[in-house]
Amino acid sequence: MSHVEEYEILDKRAREFLAEAKEALEHGRYDLACFFAEQAAQLYLKAILLKLAGEYPRTYQIRTLLSRLAELLPDEKRRQIVEFMRSNRARLSELEDVYIMARYSTKSYTREDAEDLVRLVVDIINMVEELVRE
Repeated sequence: MSHVEEYEILDKRAREFLAEAKEALEHGRYDLACFFAEQAAQLYLKAILLKLAGEYPRTYQIRTLLSRLAELLPDEKRRQIVEFMRSNRARLSELEDVYIMARYSTKSYTREDAEDLVRLVVDIINMVEELVRE
């Protein structure tokens, strides 16, 4: 499978997870909304890294993926990602925790949690799309 094909698959899956996150949120399935949002962010960032660098780190940590992306961009765009990460540090940490917590723990997410994390993922995708647009 070529990098282009893999990119297209990951990008499509990311967008489908985001759509599922929004639907789960609308139907009061907050744990699933949070989990799907995390998956959307993770797969989207991996798709972009694959497109730009031909590979991506084998990690689920959103901040690691964003940091790797920042390394690939010119200084001004790099600074935007670094500032986004700084401004959203706690939210990004919460998003990363969802990877484990929504599946393996008894933690329950609220509507406010789900709304915030879905919004965060939309912000990540919008920011990255703008930064990598040519």
